[in-house]
Amino acid sequence: MISTTAAAGMTVTALGMVLTPGPNMMYLVSRSVAQGRIAGLISLVGTAVGFLVYMTIANVGLAVVFVAVPWLYIGFKAVGAAYLGYLAWQALKPGGRGLFEVRDLQRDSSMRLFRMGLVTNLLNPKAAIMYLALIPQFIDPARGHAGAQGFALGGLQISVSVAVNALIVVAAGSVARVLARRPEWAAWQRRITGTMLGTVALLLAREIPARARV
Repeated sequence: MISTTAAAGMTVTALGMVLTPGPNMMYLVSRSVAQGRIAGLISLVGTAVGFLVYMTIANVGLAVVFVAVPWLYIGFKAVGAAYLGYLAWQALKPGGRGLFEVRDLQRDSSMRLFRMGLVTNLLNPKAAIMYLALIPQFIDPARGHAGAQGFALGGLQISVSVAVNALIVVAAGSVARVLARRPEWAAWQRRITGTMLGTVALLLAREIPARARV
């Protein structure tokens, strides 16, 4: 139903999105470091359900609202760019804390971990942009039902995202311990994370005026 080119393009796009630090990764790592791998994996289940919600919404046609009311989409991108810029500043500012630095966090129940993973993803601008702006670019109406292609592409994106995040969750504790022994590595990790976030924010911000003119 979907071409090999579309599948490959979706895989690369999904990898790029999941490897760029954002709200999901930060929440999953914080829970894994503070409460253990099981807590991180339970949180990951919540984020996966959030992706399923977005995929369903996008493929039953509700995303047409962003086409009918384009300023909503423009505003959403502006908010997303501003949020990523804020996260970049949090990492780069003097005294900022890195993604894998240990924090004293309250231990949450399994239900709360799942719920917070779900809510974090539903409020994640990257997830909305993925389903409302990126996945439709890989849909080819000539190959059949657009909605079915959307579900296939969305399923591929979820598989990539869950697999990569699961590896990050499992490794988070070990990475945190290594960085605790080598503070200079933590500083570089923070700089790299902040730079990546800032770059994504700038790229999103550059697209906003063009969208507004359209």
